[in-house]
Amino acid sequence: LGEGGMGSVMEAEHLKLRQPIAIKFLNPTMLGVDEIVQRFEREARAAATLRSRHVVRVTDVEVTSDGVPYMVMELLVGGDLESEREKRRHIPFAEAVNYVLQACGALAEAHDAGIIHRDLKPGNLFLAREDHDRVIVKVLDFGISKFLQGEDAKLTSAGAIMGTALYMSPEQIRGDESIDARSDIWSLGVILFELISGTAPFVGP
Repeated sequence: LGEGGMGSVMEAEHLKLRQPIAIKFLNPTMLGVDEIVQRFEREARAAATLRSRHVVRVTDVEVTSDGVPYMVMELLVGGDLESEREKRRHIPFAEAVNYVLQACGALAEAHDAGIIHRDLKPGNLFLAREDHDRVIVKVLDFGISKFLQGEDAKLTSAGAIMGTALYMSPEQIRGDESIDARSDIWSLGVILFELISGTAPFVGP
């Protein structure tokens, strides 16, 4: 279904339930990097923690016989918001607001749980088509999320710059340790601006 530097996602079928699923595998070349392996597992835990229908549902995380971590997710039908934006250039105001409000529902729950996404962008907002072609926004990829509490909080260090520059808040670009939920709100504002106007609010090298 898709492939990136960190891993790949494949369509599969649950052998006993005979239901379509998606499986995300970590790129085997990353196995020697402990922090990346930990972040992959933390992504699964973050998504599994949240109950919002606007977060992609993760049902299992395991390791193959070759030692490659993978997570089992619901199979989504549709496309991401970046593809939609590129195809249509800009999205009508009411439709764009609706998409961002749905994402807000997922992030409100994440923030209440002490999880900051840190990589919000149109490519991580999936427009899933449900029955009768109704579209529901699903927030994807909690791989570089920041946990404000618990053991997972130790994985986040000051000075670490992660995310997609175009949508990052100033404090996230600086690598501030104090980054909190407001950074995600900034990113959503940038997304909304870009969807409506057809261009990002801040552009530069």
